[in-house]
Amino acid sequence: MNLVYQGKTKDVYALEDGNYLLKFKDDVTGVNGVFDPGANTVGLSMEGAGKAGLRLTKFFFEKLNQMGIPTHFIDADLDQVTMTVKKAAPFGKGLEVICRFRAVGSFLRRYEMYAEDGQALDALVEVTLKDDDRNDPPISKDALDMLGILSKEEYEILKDLTKQIGNIVKDELAKKGLELYDIKFEFGRVGEDHHIALIDEISGGNMRAYRNNTRVEPLELTKIMVQED
Repeated sequence: MNLVYQGKTKDVYALEDGNYLLKFKDDVTGVNGVFDPGANTVGLSMEGAGKAGLRLTKFFFEKLNQMGIPTHFIDADLDQVTMTVKKAAPFGKGLEVICRFRAVGSFLRRYEMYAEDGQALDALVEVTLKDDDRNDPPISKDALDMLGILSKEEYEILKDLTKQIGNIVKDELAKKGLELYDIKFEFGRVGEDHHIALIDEISGGNMRAYRNNTRVEPLELTKIMVQED
């Protein structure tokens, strides 16, 4: 294996067969020791967070693959806390796509003149650049197209997939008495035809989920959603 990238919550290795291996870590994003899925820095380390993130990711990616929704997922090894994935090319230097069901976090901070805390949103899709130095600035469909990052046609595919996957996650959480407020996805171009597919992960560290108006932390979310082996 060849280490090609060290991320905030995962390390990425290139495999000899052309696929990649993701090694999940116990670091989660946040600020001053407080978990925040929208943060650009590692805020704390939580023992077992890597395995919990992989367990939930495996659960959702296997479900999406069975439903015919394109992903980069191949398989996962919970003992080694690793996931094998197909090679994926990012859009530009990377995009983050947020699906919002309630007004919280950065959305509320930006639009608090108009939005109420916790206001219902209808699977609102926002795209931001992966740019820690500029706090992941939002970018529009037209700007993505004009800057050569993502065509308008690809944007519509991205938006539709985001809504579809966001609602699948929301429905699965609802079965356990949880409400999804928002979730962050990443997508890339996969395969010889460069089709758009979900990449990265679907874990408690990438979403805000609540039960009875109280936020459920990532480790507890996994325990609720997926039974331990």
